[in-house]
Amino acid sequence: MKLNCMQWLRNKQGHMLLKLVVAILFMGLAFRLVFFRSTRLPPVLEEIPLAEKTELAEPPLSVQVQENEDQAPREENVEEKCDLFTGDWIPNPSGPIYTNQSCSLIESHQNCMNNGRPDTGYLYWKWNPRDCEIPPFDPERFLETMRHKTWALIGDSISRNHVQSLLCMLSTVEQPLQVYHDEEYRSKRWHFPSYNLTISVIWSPFLVEAAIFEDFNGVSTSEVELYLDKFDKKWTESYQNFDYIIFSSGEWYLKSAIYHENDTIVGCHYCPKRNLTQLGFVFAYHKALQYVFNFVATSNHKGHIFFRTSTPDHFENGEWFSGGTCPKTTPVKEGEIELKDLNRILRDVELEEFEKAAAEASRNGVNLKLLDLTLLSLLRPDGHPGPYREFHPFAGDKNATVQNDCLHWCLPGPIDSWNDVIMEIVVNG
Repeated sequence: MKLNCMQWLRNKQGHMLLKLVVAILFMGLAFRLVFFRSTRLPPVLEEIPLAEKTELAEPPLSVQVQENEDQAPREENVEEKCDLFTGDWIPNPSGPIYTNQSCSLIESHQNCMNNGRPDTGYLYWKWNPRDCEIPPFDPERFLETMRHKTWALIGDSISRNHVQSLLCMLSTVEQPLQVYHDEEYRSKRWHFPSYNLTISVIWSPFLVEAAIFEDFNGVSTSEVELYLDKFDKKWTESYQNFDYIIFSSGEWYLKSAIYHENDTIVGCHYCPKRNLTQLGFVFAYHKALQYVFNFVATSNHKGHIFFRTSTPDHFENGEWFSGGTCPKTTPVKEGEIELKDLNRILRDVELEEFEKAAAEASRNGVNLKLLDLTLLSLLRPDGHPGPYREFHPFAGDKNATVQNDCLHWCLPGPIDSWNDVIMEIVVNG
């Protein structure tokens, strides 16, 4: 037993000696490698031309390097900004931040719930860009950020629809005071006293000067007289006073119209009773947008200017005047619906003219941006008043034939998400 213990002790001492020798060898090898690497370039770098070696020799981005204060920071690895206009509508169980009862600013034609629309599923969706998330609209933060600012939404009844949505969302913090309206109550202005914020809607469906002969329901008694080289002074006279502007147009150019340039009739769109050259609405829309965009791009305006693309209608089996309806009650996915030819043509004109104007505006220091809400809105055929543009249209006869509105938007409704996008751009950056 004693012999075995002595043998075990000698074996253990041998093992310890062996471990010590191995450790000394490894330390020597490590020192040799460190010394070797400190006196020559790595083999891979030795094969790279001198210009490339210089670039690779810079400190990695993860290392903080003190820079000269006058030197602009490098923009390497800056992530590309999210495309806010490409995405999907996803369920939103919390629903809108206001109701048709809590907001008194909704006009009757867009007050779908009050008019008896029976389904409510269209209220519980939100817009979700593919590559990022948009926080929900924060009315208090918006009001704080826009303290002492002035906004103007310039365009047709969709702009009026939009401004009601914005006001309703902001009214959850403070009720705005209406301080102006024109004779027809189409142009209006509101003020938020605690924040000194003013928001206006300016009725200018063509953006250029126009004589319009139709009633509030869109029934015309004569062609529009459209002056393609004259501005609508309703917005140009106040243009420089606005800090934020959202322009839009589109649908009105599809109406029958007589075109004027240099105080001379040059043609028309759909005027069969007139002996005039048929120039078409595409001609007129190009001309008018060129005129307006040139004014904006050379205006030296110091605020923020947006052009909102035209929004599509969702009439099926006819138009507003021929029995068209919009019966869908849920959003659709991209690819399940196509933009109508007329809407596509309007959008193509807008994108073409905007692209030219944006380049000129950038050269002149004018902040002009695109609000491309066409495709976002296309996916919401469920969000229109439909027959519920009127108060309880089927109360007297459940089979009654009524006019549908598949162009404007219920409030609350999909148009509220436009303000989520706008806030992400102007407030969250």
